[in-house]
Formats: sequence, C-alpha cells, structure tokens
Amino acid sequence: MAGNETNGYDDEEMTVELELDDGKTVNCAIITILTVAQKDYIVLLPLDENGNNEDGEVWFYRYEENESNPDAEPSLSYIDNDEEYETVADAFDEYLDNVEFDEIVGSDKNEEETSSKNKEENPLLAESSSHFSSKNKEDNQ
Repeated sequence: MAGNETNGYDDEEMTVELELDDGKTVNCAIITILTVAQKDYIVLLPLDENGNNEDGEVWFYRYEENESNPDAEPSLSYIDNDEEYETVADAFDEYLDNVEFDEIVGSDKNEEETSSKNKEENPLLAESSSHFSSKNKEDNQ
C-alpha cells in the first residue's frame, strides 16, 4: 500500500489466499477494507503466480469479523445484489480518488520542500517552478 495512510501496516503488502468455486486457489493483495452503509467490504487484487496483476481487475466481497472471537478468520461473502455492488464500486472509486489526491499532494509537498531547499542552496533556481501531471481515472483502468 502506498501513501501516508497504510491502515497501520506500514509498507508491508497484506495478502489473502482464496479458494474459488472451481477449487482453484488465488493469492490476492488486500487493497483496503471499506465501510459502506454500516457494512464492511474488502477490496482484493488477484495476483498471478508471479505476484503480478496485469489487468487491474479488483474483486469486492462482504467482509465480517467475529467480534466474539478475535482469533477467528474473517468471513468473506459474495455481493449478489447489483445495487449493493455498484454502491461498493462507487465507494472504491472515491477511495482511489482520495488516495491519488493524497499521493499528489504528498508528492507536491515533497517537491516544494526539495525545491525550497535547492533555491536556498542555489539562488539561480529561484525562478524555476515545479509542476506535476495527473492521469484521468480512465487512463488508470
């Protein structure tokens, strides 16, 4: 997970192994856990045998922890309602927008600090300005 907010897991990538209906097992990176309409949903990025995801496809599941037994594994269940699925997908899009904004602002802030330090060290750089470009969400999908 990138950025300043890593849900307390630092930069360590959390993964889960899922067994699909056909018996096949898929290793997935945990992107985030979202709360939508007082329910929790997990967003998973399926990985190939090399630990990569070439198409950017993510999977959404309902996510529940056993509050009476914190050692029990959380349960995942399918989202079979189209409206519920769309609501979760919209919440994930908003999450991505916020992450992208945090990364841009964090990157811009670091550039400003570096630029300011460089300007102090070299007055000739005082007239230069930094800029960044961002891709549209459609370019990232």
